[in-house]
Amino acid sequence: MNSIERLAFRLLGPYAGKKRDKYADLRNSLLTARMKVPFEVYLSTAYFVSGIVGILSALVLGLFTWILNIPGMFQYQGAVPEFIFSLSQYSLIIGTVLAVIISFAVIGGGTFVVYLLYPGFVSGNRKRNIDANLPYAINYITAMSTAGIPPAEIFRQLGNSPIYGQAATEARFIALEIDLYGKDLTDALRLVSSTTPSYRMKEFLQGSMGCISSGSNLTDYFRTKAEQYALENRQTQKLFLETLGLIAESYVTAMVAGPLFLIILQSIMSILSNQSQPIFLYIIIYLVIPFGSIMFVILISSMTPET
Repeated sequence: MNSIERLAFRLLGPYAGKKRDKYADLRNSLLTARMKVPFEVYLSTAYFVSGIVGILSALVLGLFTWILNIPGMFQYQGAVPEFIFSLSQYSLIIGTVLAVIISFAVIGGGTFVVYLLYPGFVSGNRKRNIDANLPYAINYITAMSTAGIPPAEIFRQLGNSPIYGQAATEARFIALEIDLYGKDLTDALRLVSSTTPSYRMKEFLQGSMGCISSGSNLTDYFRTKAEQYALENRQTQKLFLETLGLIAESYVTAMVAGPLFLIILQSIMSILSNQSQPIFLYIIIYLVIPFGSIMFVILISSMTPET
């Protein structure tokens, strides 16, 4: 733990410990993300940092509101109740107080929400990385099993191979349960399969556990799963390429041909109507095309498989 986490846990640790049931999803996300931070420490840090950020932002925005007299910049034209009119002389004080309260609630609350969502984001990235590397990791496992290496040593060697990404991390946790906590291979597989974010990894570990418990041929199981995941990987890549082609056609239609037609049409209409400020043309050039292109980039990035 760093100094901030230690201070936050010292101040808010007992309170955060009472929230274990309320934030069960956060606890599961911390486990599946393999974040090396206990739940009480992480939640107390979220409370502490959110409060500090909210207070600092509230003070800064309140100070700007007071110095610049932002409430005085707004004038209401119309009838108002008498008691509201009588409060107009205190508009600076009331506006500053509202700015402080709103900024604390929005910025502090937003920081806390980011803390709550971050482990889930990390867990989702790990899931995609595991699914992408699992077929190659199983091929590696199959080769070692064919050579007669014991199952526990297979997972230990896989954990020491960083080229397999987060799949190697899961194998490293299996080896850790065996070497450090003295559990047998079946219990280690059961524990890691219950906390991995990848359904494919969970299925593979549970199948391995079943083969070990029943005394089946583990090498044949590894070979079968390697062929299955290799086939699924090829099908996934084929589907991605087909979807990518569809997105490319949509991009050409929506972001190239469509805006070009609208720009030509709006330019002709502006010339015919002697319009000096073609607002619609500016919207297309400076808003629709850039933001539309960014959205296509985000879409493609979100659906691109891990390499």
